[in-house]
Amino acid sequence: MPAYPLTALVLRKTKLGETDTILTLLAKDGSQVRAVAKGMRKPGSRFAGRLEPFASSNMLLHRGRSLDVVSEADTLCSHAPLREDYDSMMAASVVADLLDKISVQGQAAEHLYGLAQATFDAMEEAEPGAHQRIVTAFLLKAMALHGLKPELESCACCASEATGGSAFSMSSGGVLCPECGDASQVSFSDEGRLLLLLLLRSTMADVLQMVSDPKREHETFDLMRSFVAYHVPARLKALDMYAGGPVV
Repeated sequence: MPAYPLTALVLRKTKLGETDTILTLLAKDGSQVRAVAKGMRKPGSRFAGRLEPFASSNMLLHRGRSLDVVSEADTLCSHAPLREDYDSMMAASVVADLLDKISVQGQAAEHLYGLAQATFDAMEEAEPGAHQRIVTAFLLKAMALHGLKPELESCACCASEATGGSAFSMSSGGVLCPECGDASQVSFSDEGRLLLLLLLRSTMADVLQMVSDPKREHETFDLMRSFVAYHVPARLKALDMYAGGPVV
C-alpha cells in the first residue's frame, strides 16, 4: 500500500471493532481525513496518548480500500490539559465539533488548521471565565473562513452605516438598520456589535488577554451560537452541551 506523510490534529475518535479506532482528522491544509488506527485501544498501544482529541501529530498513513491506515504518529502538541479539565474539554469540544462539520475530505480550507491550533493554545492558558470569549471568537472566525463572515459594519440589506442600537439578521448574515428588518432578526446591542468586530480583528492570543463586559460576552456568544446553528446544516451537539441546551 502506498504511504504518505500527514500533519493533522485529531477532531474525533470512533470505536471500530474490538481494538481499532477511526480518527477524524483536520489536515494542515484544512481538509478532513478519516483514517484507522489499528489496535489503538489495546493496552500498551504505540498510539496511546498520541492520537487523542485536540492533539496534533506528524503521521505516516498507508492507502487502504475504504479508509487509510495510520502506521506511525509523532506528537507535535498533545494539548493534554484540555482533556484533563472539564471546562476546558467542553470548550475545546465545540472547536473540534464545528471543524468536523465544516471541513471536507479532499478540499483544502486555508487557515482552519492554524485557527484550531491558536484556539487550543489560548484555551490551555485561559482561566475558566475566558473560555466563552475564546469560543465566541473561534465561532466567528471559523464561519468567516467558511465564507460566512457576518456583516458588522453596515446594514446587511441597505449598506447604511451601523450605529446605535441594532438588530441582527440570521438570514441576511449581519446587522440591520432600523429601516430594514426580516423574520430572522434578533435584537443586538451596538456594544455587542463592537465586541464582535474586535474579536474578529484580534488574534487568539489577544482575545485571551482581553477584558470585556461579561454581559456583552454572553450576548455575543448567544448570537454566534444562533448564527452557526442557522447556517450549518448539522446539529452541533458539543455547542448545545456547552451552552446548556439546544437552540430554541
